[in-house]
Amino acid sequence: MNIKRAKEEITATVRAYLARDEVGAYRIPTVRQRPILLMGPPGIGKTQIMEQIARELDVALVSYTITHHTRQSALGLPFIREKVLGGESRTVTEYTMSEILSAVYTAMEDTGRREGILFLDEVNCISETLAPMMLQFLQCKTFGNQPLPQGWVLVTAGNPPEYNKSVREFDIVTLDRVRRMDVEADYAVWKEYAQRRALHGAVLTYLELRPDQFYQIRRTAEGLEFVTARGWEDLSELLYVYEDLGQAVDQTVVGEYLQCPQVAADFAAYWLLYNKYRQAYRVEELLAGQWTPLQARELAQAPFDERLSVLGLVLSALRRDARQAWRLDKLTDRLHRDLLAAREALGTAHPARTLTERREELEREETRQGSGGDREVLRLTLEERGRLEELGALLEGTEEDPQGAFQRLKEAFQDDVDRRAAWAGRVEEELERAFAFLEEALGEGQEMVLFATELTADYHLSWFIQTFGCQAYYRHNRALLYQDTQGALLEEIARAESAGQEQE
Repeated sequence: MNIKRAKEEITATVRAYLARDEVGAYRIPTVRQRPILLMGPPGIGKTQIMEQIARELDVALVSYTITHHTRQSALGLPFIREKVLGGESRTVTEYTMSEILSAVYTAMEDTGRREGILFLDEVNCISETLAPMMLQFLQCKTFGNQPLPQGWVLVTAGNPPEYNKSVREFDIVTLDRVRRMDVEADYAVWKEYAQRRALHGAVLTYLELRPDQFYQIRRTAEGLEFVTARGWEDLSELLYVYEDLGQAVDQTVVGEYLQCPQVAADFAAYWLLYNKYRQAYRVEELLAGQWTPLQARELAQAPFDERLSVLGLVLSALRRDARQAWRLDKLTDRLHRDLLAAREALGTAHPARTLTERREELEREETRQGSGGDREVLRLTLEERGRLEELGALLEGTEEDPQGAFQRLKEAFQDDVDRRAAWAGRVEEELERAFAFLEEALGEGQEMVLFATELTADYHLSWFIQTFGCQAYYRHNRALLYQDTQGALLEEIARAESAGQEQE
């Protein structure tokens, strides 16, 4: 299965394991809640989907790479305890709590969530001394005599032996106690994730042209060569920062992420072309409506790879601005809820106090999200807190006039509403101009079909079109529908004529 299907399966499993009956007991007893074993090649996003599942189900997540542990850190350290056994006082060896179980209890305290997912990666690469302990954990969900808290689902992941020399084969006893899911790399599924995460346009366009370069692992006479989804995502982050810093990107730099010389060389060459097209077609000016018929003719006469690269440049700029419109829309919604809370509390609390309490709540939320949380959610949290600080500063000197303070907030909030509307208007104009330029350059060719398809598939652009509309998009889709209908009718007429001739 691909990683998208695996996410659906794991989500359904967690929901089932956490389902309760009418008296509040878990419908599937803990002993029958088989741990999930997610097997697949490295770097395809196994850890990322666990983060997504935890967010979507609103449960806690504790993630560990089990190979980093010794038997002592996983099982706990022995200590001596005095106990009365058989009427006599005796010394007994017990164990301290496992670091992993301790992290689970800490997560419950930090997040306030009593249910969650414990994710153990590289579970089939453990040492000889850890193997019996891991078998016990998979079977009984206990480290030593200390159980995993109820309400926590165990998910493990590992790499098949062809990808890791340290892999230990699981025996039937172990495999008969887990739900095994085998995952494969799938570019079409990863592309959805990459667009949502706003990976660099050069990466997305290159892989659209050469999807066979997305994921490779092979052994050569010189050693192991590989390209993974993780490598593309990390390279994308570097490209953004290097661009801002004005630093060059060459094959050496690319090869540090895409560890296959042929792919690294090919992408490095494409990177040069990508930047050449960006300068030649001046996409920012194009979206501002400052393009000329000469530019349209040049694109019309360009090779297919160049036309597709320019489409990628246009889409990348549109994605960036649609994503900013999405952020402003979400931020404005959050601020609106904050103002409603301040209005509802007017009888008992000054608006400044309500805003302060909300800022403190957001600070706690930042701590809970940590560095591993969703970047967009974290950014929204930071922006909301920053804006609340600005609004709070406007309320100085209004301690005796809560109603007047709230009126100030309403007037200031109008700036946020206006900013959202202005940005939405900007993106709508950019979409209209993009369609105008591309229709003049490419007509109704396959590139235009691809452009409309990418607009539909992209998370932030499709959100924008659904929320604010886009006449050019609707017009183009109506034309395509008309052409498809017309083509189908002509084919039907041709078949009827052919059948009539045969009868004659």
